[in-house]
Amino acid sequence: MDGLHKKCLSERDICTKYITPAVMRAGWFQSQIREEVSFTAGPIVVRGKLASRDTSRRKRADYILYHKPNIPIAIIEAKDNNHAVGDGMQQALGYAQALQLPFIFSSNGDTFLFHDATRTGSAVEQEIPLDAFPSPEELWQRYRTWKGLDDAAQEIVAQDYYVDGSGKSPRYYQLNAINRTMEAIAGGQNRILLVMATGTGKTYTAFQIIWRLWKARAKRRILFLADRNILVDQTRTNDFKPFGSAMTKIADRKIDKAYEIYLSLYQAVTGSEEERNVYKAFSRDFFDLVVVDECHRGSAADDSAWREILDYFSNATHIGLTATPKETKEISNVTYFGEPVYTYSLKQGIDDGFLAPYKVVRIDLDRDLQGWRPEAGKRDKHGQLIEDRIYNQRDFDRSLVLEQRTERVAERITQFLKGTNRYAKTIVFCEDTDHALRMRQALVNLNADLAAENPRYVMRITGNDPEGKAELDNFIDPESRFPVIATTSQLMSTGVDAQTCQLIVLDQRIESMSLFKQIIGRGTRLKEEYGKLYFTIMDFKKATNRFADRGFDGDPVVIYEPGPDDSPIPPEEDPGDVESTGNDGGDSTGGDPTGGDPDGEPRRKYVVGDVTVSVIAERVQYYDRDGKLITESLKDYTRKAVRREFASLDAFINRWSQTEQKQALLQELEEHGILLDSLAEEVGKEFGPFDLICHVAFDQPPLTRRERAERVKKRDPFTRYGEQARAVLNALLDKFADEDLPNLTDRNLLKLQPISQAGTPTEIIRAFGGKQGYDEALKVLEKELYAA
Repeated sequence: MDGLHKKCLSERDICTKYITPAVMRAGWFQSQIREEVSFTAGPIVVRGKLASRDTSRRKRADYILYHKPNIPIAIIEAKDNNHAVGDGMQQALGYAQALQLPFIFSSNGDTFLFHDATRTGSAVEQEIPLDAFPSPEELWQRYRTWKGLDDAAQEIVAQDYYVDGSGKSPRYYQLNAINRTMEAIAGGQNRILLVMATGTGKTYTAFQIIWRLWKARAKRRILFLADRNILVDQTRTNDFKPFGSAMTKIADRKIDKAYEIYLSLYQAVTGSEEERNVYKAFSRDFFDLVVVDECHRGSAADDSAWREILDYFSNATHIGLTATPKETKEISNVTYFGEPVYTYSLKQGIDDGFLAPYKVVRIDLDRDLQGWRPEAGKRDKHGQLIEDRIYNQRDFDRSLVLEQRTERVAERITQFLKGTNRYAKTIVFCEDTDHALRMRQALVNLNADLAAENPRYVMRITGNDPEGKAELDNFIDPESRFPVIATTSQLMSTGVDAQTCQLIVLDQRIESMSLFKQIIGRGTRLKEEYGKLYFTIMDFKKATNRFADRGFDGDPVVIYEPGPDDSPIPPEEDPGDVESTGNDGGDSTGGDPTGGDPDGEPRRKYVVGDVTVSVIAERVQYYDRDGKLITESLKDYTRKAVRREFASLDAFINRWSQTEQKQALLQELEEHGILLDSLAEEVGKEFGPFDLICHVAFDQPPLTRRERAERVKKRDPFTRYGEQARAVLNALLDKFADEDLPNLTDRNLLKLQPISQAGTPTEIIRAFGGKQGYDEALKVLEKELYAA
């Protein structure tokens, strides 16, 4: 009888009656067991101007078991008793791979199927009775053996996380990054690389690592290096605040050795003159740990200032943090730090729903594709004789300025913002500071109304513009409306936490994959409370062709591999991959107002105002659920999405007719990325959801809501009802014709005009002979509305 009874239980009942008791009998405390853990949020699906979160794609573990809070070691996937014991194993293995857990269990309430990834050879997977579930001590000991953790190492790995009492806890990938780093250090590794996409919380991750090492006294004095003042100040006042009086910022080249946590702009401790290298005021063994934020910006190059510091404190453990490990023939983060102990990519972040997806608008200008050659003796606006050759996209805004080209780009930006949101934070990446200045002027002229409302509507924010640079904090502050549009060159390409940025414009040739990733990263932060669910990339210079590069989100590849006697970094840099940091992470022009070369030499630049420039191609692309850019219309996408859910028109109609709460079905469709509001804008707002789907997905001729209502009136199927009831039904039809009413059975409709003119809700229901009669009449009405 127990077997028959068990077959009738739901999955949750199986958990409550069999699985949880078995785990607790094995010695697991309630605090070590978390049930129904959603460890991803579900990706944001973008179509048209709207976006929604696809909660159906959240990853949810039935159980995660912890050695200590935030130190997970096992996962259990439960099924009801109509499934075999191992039916949940493949799902659990997929979750365990993401969570990096070695102990995986599947159960249907009869027994457990146990997969032990710490074993090699035979007996990796075996069935065990309910009363043989392993204890916490047994699994932790297996884990220690697997990781090679002795008693001293265990003390480091098991150190408590910082908890602020707010309930905030690290996301699963942050736990992976933190715990893998702790294990690497406990195992004696002294050069560590963490690769985490922009917007995934590298600084918070670094804080938890430092906090745990500091509390365990494994690392007593720590130096945290960043390349921009704003990064150091944000770190100090936000994520690192719990260090309190133990922390200081190195400023004004003053050294106080009484602290334990030191934050510094790397330029503040280095210099060309020996006496300015204030880091040498510390002994070589002063720091136990040096953490380098945004380490792609130079720490891997032998001649960089960061490498001077790393070499000086070579006995310390070095941790590099980056979203974009730099791998060229000359510079390699991997060669210096070793392979990443953990990588969390942009693609993973978008698919998990922690990062904002993006649309790409690619715009081709005729001169960019066709080039331009001056006629003989052609002079520019300043009287310079223009060198006779063919100028192409590589030249524009660097050696040749076509003023109409700047105007066309500014027009397209303005057109986009006017069609979406004129107050959407926008970053325009230009070739140099001069280009950024001209772009600002063009945008001001095209947005004169809002520029008159506030002169900070458009600002040039570059390293050589003190007024613009002073507005950087306001631009990235979600609460600050102005500036709205920032034109820049390199200053805002990395480390700028522009949480609400919704439009990134690429009018800059981007030669470096790491720079490209950093620029895209300015838009990837989600800020749902401010309506930021996705962002748009507007590309004028084919920079987004780099999406097709296998290195865009793949593992870094070291091209240059030095021999035993070779320097890890060849002496010369590839000029096509230069990323200058400037004095404070400034623009690559070094502040030259005319837009100089990276080496500081001014470029010859021609300015031409009488050459016409036109847009010749424009297309919209989407970043799809598989991480690929696709080009298709909203109708095509909807057709595919609906047909994935419904094999035929009959299948959809049957589901529609059998679903009493139509709104629930529409919400389900939206969770799968079918955004009916956007579709109605394209097909026609006079059509209801039923006709939109039948028309777009199954090629049926659509009827407007009014046409459907009039057809029902002509058939007059309500002759058996009295005058008051018929008036109510006709009023409902009129209401349906005027606006979309997915749920006609909603009794709140009785309170709306013109229906309420027939009486109070109680009086109206009484006219149908009671609630049952009213509900039956509404079902007939719905059936008639959607009749073939």
